[in-house]
Amino acid sequence: MTSGWFAKLTTVFMFATFAFGTSAQNSQPAKPLEVSDADGLPVLLKHLPDWETVRPSAKFIKSGDELRASVGDRPVLNAIDFAGGTEAVFAPYAAGKLLIVEYTNPQGSIDADQKITQEIARTPQNAPTAYRRIGNYNAFVFDGADSAAAAGLLDQIKYEKSVQWLGEDPFLLKRVEKYLVTTTRDIFITTLKVIVLGITGSIFVGIIAGFVYFRFRDQRRERTAAFSDAGGLTRLNIDDLTSPIVPD
Repeated sequence: MTSGWFAKLTTVFMFATFAFGTSAQNSQPAKPLEVSDADGLPVLLKHLPDWETVRPSAKFIKSGDELRASVGDRPVLNAIDFAGGTEAVFAPYAAGKLLIVEYTNPQGSIDADQKITQEIARTPQNAPTAYRRIGNYNAFVFDGADSAAAAGLLDQIKYEKSVQWLGEDPFLLKRVEKYLVTTTRDIFITTLKVIVLGITGSIFVGIIAGFVYFRFRDQRRERTAAFSDAGGLTRLNIDDLTSPIVPD
């Protein structure tokens, strides 16, 4: 009897400990997956267009409740799942309210893009002003008066991610091979262009030089009163090509 009560008490204690630990964990503020080494700010925040200007009004989001509290309860937000480390950042602009959702892998962003596109097609009257998938980002512009300005705001978003291998880069050989092939091709094309341009330039310069030279000889021949090909020797003036020599 005593062991039964002891077992029940132990079970209750374990459940209470688990519940307390879970609630304590959930009460802690969510931390971003990537932070800047310089100032400790979320990296996603710095990918906002002109982020230093909108930083005071920008919001870093890690859950669906925070998302709806910042953006509002919109049907298209139902397609966004924050499981697996998904993060978002929200900031107001003159062109509209910008929301950037970042997924940890391309497949998550692709799946969300399909759901978002279907939701936009299903409820076009409540659709965002502009939407676009940029890398692992799914970016929205809400409440924008001008669709062109909203699209221009999305154009300013730059997806910048760098991958560093802990060991040897498995794609290093392919990159080197591609670099050599590309460099060799560029050198061959450049050399061919130089040769063609050189030959073309030489022909053009030769034509101009020949024309000038023969034109100069024609003008010189026209100014000459008599012509002799005897090389300064005495010749008979049978063809009257030489001016008659008048004796003194």
